[in-house]
Amino acid sequence: MKDNLKDQFKEKGKQTVEILSIGTEILLGNIINTNSRWIAERLSELGLNHFRQTSIGDNLTRIREIIQECSLRCNLLIITGGLGPTPDDLTVEAIAKAFDQDLIEKEYLWDQMLEKLTNKITNKNNSSLRKQCMFPKNAEIMNNPRGTAPGMIWQPTKNFTIMTFPGVPSEMKEMWNQTASKYIKNNFSESNIFHSNTVKFCGISESSLSESIDDMLSSKNPTVAPYANLGEVKLRITAKAKSISKAQEIIDPVKYKLKHKFPKQLFGENDETLASVIVDELKKRKQTIVFAESCTGGLLSSTLTAVPGSSEVFKGGIIAYSNEIKNTLLNVSMDQIEKHGAVSEEVARSMAIGAKKHLKSTWAISISGIAGPKGGTQEKPVGLIHFAIAGPDKTLIFKKMFNSIRTRREIQRLSVNECLNNLRLILLSKKN
Repeated sequence: MKDNLKDQFKEKGKQTVEILSIGTEILLGNIINTNSRWIAERLSELGLNHFRQTSIGDNLTRIREIIQECSLRCNLLIITGGLGPTPDDLTVEAIAKAFDQDLIEKEYLWDQMLEKLTNKITNKNNSSLRKQCMFPKNAEIMNNPRGTAPGMIWQPTKNFTIMTFPGVPSEMKEMWNQTASKYIKNNFSESNIFHSNTVKFCGISESSLSESIDDMLSSKNPTVAPYANLGEVKLRITAKAKSISKAQEIIDPVKYKLKHKFPKQLFGENDETLASVIVDELKKRKQTIVFAESCTGGLLSSTLTAVPGSSEVFKGGIIAYSNEIKNTLLNVSMDQIEKHGAVSEEVARSMAIGAKKHLKSTWAISISGIAGPKGGTQEKPVGLIHFAIAGPDKTLIFKKMFNSIRTRREIQRLSVNECLNNLRLILLSKKN
């Protein structure tokens, strides 16, 4: 049965790869498995067929069994985690048992390891540390410049190779860049590579976007795949070609079509964010912006200041959480607050005008709302947000009602997105 399955996969003539992540902490949800995602992106860049990712706990028998399974269906198995000095670091031992091989000590590794350790005298006879030097006889060792646990490249059977990496992301990435990437490219990569661009949308739902581009979603090369984040939708456009430049030639017409089909909703691509797009646009105009925040408590300010170079346009903000601060720092009258309430278009307008005047900027955005989970009324339920944008010519008022089943953090995040997107649209209208 195993031989038939093995022959079935090998006769396809394609290089297939699997990723195996080892660590009980992954299964318990104590850490997020970012390694698999990062490796998957690198494999796509190399044009490799990658069909499966597996996570498994620190159990010798189960690790051995899954490695044996992988050897029957893939050519290259990339393993992260389980390398180190502690008793639950079982990866190398499990690999050896999977193929009935003994482990031998690579003595030169111990000398290299001692050079990396601060206290060489204390650690000289540390058997736990020394187990990191044990490998199958014919394994090729991958140096770990950032840690003590080396990795290995080993071919235990014909047409099957194992590569091991520590679970620490910084160590794994350094080893990949120094050694693994070149090895994989030379031994496994096919003539074609995969290359992707991501385009980002705001103000349209994933379902509406998907319905509008049904013909694109059925395309084979490039493929177009939608996925949603909080407050935005992304389309990943992936092309297969001989080179990145050739792949980009396939992708560009799709991006061009999307930009003309959704001129207002498409706001950026790849690493661009709403905040970075606004910072860039304000830089071009040599304009400045300030914020007056209530329910978002500084989230709008921190979102903008996360963008490198934002200091050129962002002058500062006022977190006016209490009515007293709204009154004393933003000149919102107490009569207005008592008459209309802190969460109202009148107060939002006054907050924006007060911030713009007091902080002397080109633009000002204010937010006041009920983020929940308590504090809502029938007239003003949880999720109600008022915000205003004061510009060079006039002040515009907006209202948004977010679903009350949203968490407090989600309502705050969506409020920030709504403010930034409306400012983007205003700037876009002034450009056209």
